[in-house]
Amino acid sequence: MAGLVSALQLAQQGLSVTVVDKADQVGGKMRQLMPNGVAVDSGPTVFTMRWVFDQIMASVGTRLESELTIQRLDVLARHFWEDGSQLDLYADPQKSVDAVARFAGPEQAKRFVAFCQTTRAVYDALEGPFIRSPSPTMAQMMTSLGPRGLATLASVGPMRSLWESLGKHFTDPRMRQLFARYATYCGSSPWQAPATLMLIAQVEMDGVWSVKGGMHALAQCLQRLGQARGVRFILGQECERIELSQGRVSGVRMQSGDSLRADSVIFNGDIAALRQGLLGPGVKNAVAGKKQARSLSAITWSMHTPTSGLALDRHNVFFRSNYAEEFEAIFQQAKLPSQPTVYVCAQDRGTGEAVSGAERLLCLVNAPANGDKRSFTPQELADCTASSQELMARCGLSLQLEPSSSCVRTTPQDFHQLFPATGGALYGQATHGWMAAFARSNAKAQVPGLYLAGGSVHPGPGVPMAAMSGQLAAAALMDNLGLTKLSKAGATSGGTLTH
Repeated sequence: MAGLVSALQLAQQGLSVTVVDKADQVGGKMRQLMPNGVAVDSGPTVFTMRWVFDQIMASVGTRLESELTIQRLDVLARHFWEDGSQLDLYADPQKSVDAVARFAGPEQAKRFVAFCQTTRAVYDALEGPFIRSPSPTMAQMMTSLGPRGLATLASVGPMRSLWESLGKHFTDPRMRQLFARYATYCGSSPWQAPATLMLIAQVEMDGVWSVKGGMHALAQCLQRLGQARGVRFILGQECERIELSQGRVSGVRMQSGDSLRADSVIFNGDIAALRQGLLGPGVKNAVAGKKQARSLSAITWSMHTPTSGLALDRHNVFFRSNYAEEFEAIFQQAKLPSQPTVYVCAQDRGTGEAVSGAERLLCLVNAPANGDKRSFTPQELADCTASSQELMARCGLSLQLEPSSSCVRTTPQDFHQLFPATGGALYGQATHGWMAAFARSNAKAQVPGLYLAGGSVHPGPGVPMAAMSGQLAAAALMDNLGLTKLSKAGATSGGTLTH
């Protein structure tokens, strides 16, 4: 996502841009698998922060609605608990308040309203000085926040964990659990993530959309727009090395042995690959700062199968009563949880169209990012599968997760093979501790001519955030190019983006 945005915006500015990707199709984690020959989104499934893509489209002279068919979802997510309770959250705030009142009582509904006011204030305070900032520091952010913003952060208690902070908002453990889950959107544990991550709840409450053709259609759209502006795509070719000349980037060498000359390179991948020397010794120290703990990985099942026994919506979450066990197992013991939360994206639902027969599903449970260190045994995988099926069945959903022609399973080891040096971590580094967000690198690497984009750098993981990192990388490159052009009038420049 980040590389596609960078390529598009740089080409719009007249640069000669080549995208090199080892995969056969663009999109990175935004990929599709083909159970029963049917395309199923098997990466990101939630489309939020639409304004980011409205801005990107406007920057190249088009509109999101002109390029894609999107529809705002009425139900943000449907939540189930093993005790048989269920809560839907809605795009309409009052419908959510009413639903919470029916679910947990009027007192919890009042607390929910107050919580929403807090998340709104936190998001509004941090959007400018942190999310949109190209290189935020704590000192700069404190100055930019002003008295009102500082008061908002103080009321949240940024040094508290998200779990601790939510305990001050909700007395019903299910409500606390529901909103604690938003820490996993950036691959983190609610017990270690800072309270400020509650702003992710506001991101969803601002709107969730479906994309016709799946989320992968967004990647294809950006590729199409880039090609129309001259971007060259080299797919199915792995970048083996980022080459240097006299201490600065000079191009890339591909696994085929071919080299591409470039004045600038944007690396759209996990920065761990640079640090491990997978792109050559010259850029091994290109990223400043200390190595951070990895984020969550996952076990996923991409399926085309009938469902029965329960009315699903687009986004569905199945909770257990013992939430802490899941994160203790993953982050403390580096093993699969015996009681995982299960997320199910029913990709044919939520838009008002009737569903009959087999439907497209992505099922996901969190897992440790240790795919480079070990493979889970068949028994461990079978136990995880059985536990996930048992939870859904207890909530009323009958679903078989066994790998077959209609079900493709992906493990942390598989994700590590797709995204080298990650161990299967899907969100870069974990956001653990109140300073973790400031530990991410910005777009400028320590090597002249090298820029960074993707979920492992600022502003963080997730489709819109990665897209913003692509914008920031393109802007940083153009800023430096502008200085070059002032001193070397008439010079031409080329850029290469590697994934």
